[in-house]
Amino acid sequence: MKTEKATFAAGCFWGVEAAFRKVKGIVGTAVGYMGGSLKNPTYKDVCSDKTGHAEAVQIEFDPVKVSYEQLLEVFWENHEPTQLNRQGLDVGSQYRSVIFCHNEKQKAAAVASMKKLQGMYKGRKIVTEIRKAPTFYMAEEYHQRYLEKRGLNTC
Repeated sequence: MKTEKATFAAGCFWGVEAAFRKVKGIVGTAVGYMGGSLKNPTYKDVCSDKTGHAEAVQIEFDPVKVSYEQLLEVFWENHEPTQLNRQGLDVGSQYRSVIFCHNEKQKAAAVASMKKLQGMYKGRKIVTEIRKAPTFYMAEEYHQRYLEKRGLNTC
């Protein structure tokens, strides 16, 4: 089986990871930090809102079973892409909405999906960033499958 990677930031990574883990064709997920300047950040570093990193979920998927476009649909459906540097009560740039693209095909699909949705949020503009995927830094082990480990995987 040949797998591909996709990486998304859409608020607190616990709920985002739980949403993606429910999708058939997902081979694995990892939560971590992406998009900032600090190498090997910790959760405490990222929560300072001074690293530039976003809480992100990196997904390994089987493109035969689930398309990247389907993953984009899950991304859009599971957060509010018009909120700048926040999701609900979680405030800070670490909670921003970002699609980290691993290749040009993903970038084209991300741009097309965002254009398709623009205007569907009652006059509010989508503020999601679409950028090339930089280095992904794995979060501490206790963050991996956090909700699932606590029996709270109901997002």
